[in-house]
Parts: sequence; structure tokens; C-alpha cells
Amino acid sequence: MNLERLIFCGGILHFGILIASALVPQVLDWKSSLAKLDGLSRQLVWVHGAFIVLVIVGFGLLSLFCAGGLASGTPLARGVCLFIAMFWGARLGVQFFVFDATSYLSTTFLKIGYQGLTVAFLYLTIVYAFAAWAPA
Repeated sequence: MNLERLIFCGGILHFGILIASALVPQVLDWKSSLAKLDGLSRQLVWVHGAFIVLVIVGFGLLSLFCAGGLASGTPLARGVCLFIAMFWGARLGVQFFVFDATSYLSTTFLKIGYQGLTVAFLYLTIVYAFAAWAPA
């Protein structure tokens, strides 16, 4: 498989992550959890979440429609790929060293989904890091 195709697959994966992320408010019971916060804090959680969604949508769209450009090795392409790799690498680090989701992984579906997200974060980190350091 060539780098352009791997990046295109990464674009699809970004939207898969967004679909999985749509379950977070329900699984974590944000309705009752966020109700305990003051209005501004509650709004900040939702606004930060919305901006993260926008960033992931941007990564996905760039990867789907500009995969060749991202694989090209130009300084801009390498910089964008490095940023995407750092974003997902940091998220992978959070997955391993910060989050303890054990108590929320109450069903086989959620356990498999959580492990699937880990694999997705690893894939995205590796593919975009490779595109940044050793482009096509």
C-alpha cells in the first residue's frame, strides 16, 4: 500500500473516531455529570468538545481530499502531517497514562470499542509520522 492510500484510510478513520465519540456523552452520563457544574464550566466542556470535533473533521477532510498533497513531502505537507501525528500521539499517551476508563467499560461492545480506538490512534500516529519524516 502506498502512503497516499494510507493517508486516505486515515481520513476514513477520523470519521470513524467521530462516530465512536458520539457515544461518549451517553456512556459517561454527561447530562447528570455536567449538571453539577456551573453554567460557564458546563459550556466550556461543550465548546472544547465541539472544537476538538472540528479539528478531527478537518483532519479527516484533508486526508480524504488532499491525501496526495499530504504524501508529497513538501514542507507544508510534512508540517501538517507532523501536527496530526503529534495530536494523535498525544491522544494515545492520554489513553495509556491518564485515562482510567475501566469502570465505564461495562459491556463487551464498549471494551472492544475502547481497544479499537487505541488501535486507531496508533495507526494515525504512525501513518502521519511516517508521512512527516519519510514522505512518498
